[in-house]
Amino acid sequence: MIADGPPANRPPHIVLELLSVLLSRSLKSVALGCAVLLAGCDRESGGSAQPQASSAAPLKAGAIDRSRKGSQMPDFQFKDPAGKVLNLASLKGKPVLINLWATWCAPCVAELPQLNQLAADNPRIKVLTVNQDMDKLEKVAPFLAQKGGKNLEPWLNPDNSLAFQFEAGTLPTTVYYDAEGREVWRVLGERTWTGEDTKALLAEAKP
Repeated sequence: MIADGPPANRPPHIVLELLSVLLSRSLKSVALGCAVLLAGCDRESGGSAQPQASSAAPLKAGAIDRSRKGSQMPDFQFKDPAGKVLNLASLKGKPVLINLWATWCAPCVAELPQLNQLAADNPRIKVLTVNQDMDKLEKVAPFLAQKGGKNLEPWLNPDNSLAFQFEAGTLPTTVYYDAEGREVWRVLGERTWTGEDTKALLAEAKP
């Protein structure tokens, strides 16, 4: 599912920080950033989901999107809470599953235990969970561990620049790359990451 909520329900600090980050970006980036944080995902408060208006027929939440298949993985880097830097380009040689999430995003949090198990069951695949929170970053690592992510690393992207790079209009967003760094598929919204269908999807990227 994708949990949507009206802009009036956005926490004030999220709105203020979003504005400070996006004012320096192009109009296209502004529109995209607003889509990520204002239309994409509700807080973990359990508020009712509201559909996002669109003039085009969107993919069903959790559906596999292959429209960007073959696109190259971006040359991008981010850090963990200790300051360790990870460069995506260094991961070529094995399939990579990148999941964008936030602590305030209920569908994101629901996926974490399944992604944790996926990482444990598939050592040939690098599973990256990249947090999109913009403040209180010191809480991300303990939150991830508490929610069943002991096999996942707490990578941080507080300016949401990777979401911009992916043109991700919602959270969670998950993108899968093969060992050559070429996109295989992506998923917008929550998906169940267990079962035979997931095994088949992961097998699309040969080691």
